[in-house]
Amino acid sequence: MSHTPEDQPAGTAEPKRSAAELFQSRKRVGEAIFKGLSTGSGAFILVILAAVATFLVVQSIPALTANVEKLPYGNFWKYVAPFAFGTVWSAFLAMLMAVPVAIGIALFISHYAPRKLAAGLGYVIDLLAAVPSVVYGLWGINVLAPMVREPLYLWLNKNLGFIPLFSGPVSGTGRTILTASIVLAVMVLPIITALTREVFLQTPRLHKEASLALGATKWEMIRQAVLPFGMPGIISASMLGLGRALGETMAVAMVLSPASVISFALLTPQNPNTIASNIALAFPEAYGLGTNQLIATGLVLFIITLIVNMIARWIISSRSEFSGAN
Repeated sequence: MSHTPEDQPAGTAEPKRSAAELFQSRKRVGEAIFKGLSTGSGAFILVILAAVATFLVVQSIPALTANVEKLPYGNFWKYVAPFAFGTVWSAFLAMLMAVPVAIGIALFISHYAPRKLAAGLGYVIDLLAAVPSVVYGLWGINVLAPMVREPLYLWLNKNLGFIPLFSGPVSGTGRTILTASIVLAVMVLPIITALTREVFLQTPRLHKEASLALGATKWEMIRQAVLPFGMPGIISASMLGLGRALGETMAVAMVLSPASVISFALLTPQNPNTIASNIALAFPEAYGLGTNQLIATGLVLFIITLIVNMIARWIISSRSEFSGAN
């Protein structure tokens, strides 16, 4: 005799759910938790950014609104201009040297090197990214500066001195803006290389096979398929490297022989300092409005970095057609 659900006595336990239903239920709970954590993390980053910006603005207002006679370092804009120039100039030189080399290394690891060699090189690149900046600074001041002065800087000044970049007296120690830029280039090279390598490895196989099937050589395939697909990633990696170059402190402070000047010369003893390095050197002795002036220069560095990243995001969005496997 069959029983319908209505015939079951009151208080009888409901039938157990199947394993599939339990799995789906747990999956929905996990997705909800992950979504909440992701949303909270994104919001937390915005909160931190807003807190930093608020701190910089509030602490900078006294220096920006005070009379020039009361400011320890004089007129703020005249004071910060050489440091802002030095920050942008040194970072530009570093990226000019680092980005082409990083792309070449990434292409070699991802498309030319044997698998075992590529794995070893990738591991070395990742290790270089973890080296502290003070180590790079010690290497720059004790090894790089004396090494590049005698054969390289003197040769450039003697043979290319008619170019303003290489004119003027050569620094006797080799501690110039060019030396600092080389150190910065070495520092950002692992970051750009590691990220660019991963982007190149994500190039759709169909894109590469289609290019090769049409008779392209390996280099032509890279130029037609790999580089266009990886361009947004290259820009993003370069911007991350540029962010470190703009904000680097200890390595530049140790290597550079700074002065409050605006000069494009690369080999002279007087070199424009960077904002971050100047803050590190001057902050221990600063007090009162001097501290506010230094924090205001940090606000300028914050704005420079923000503008650079906004430009990078605009460039990436304008090339969104290459950002996926279509």
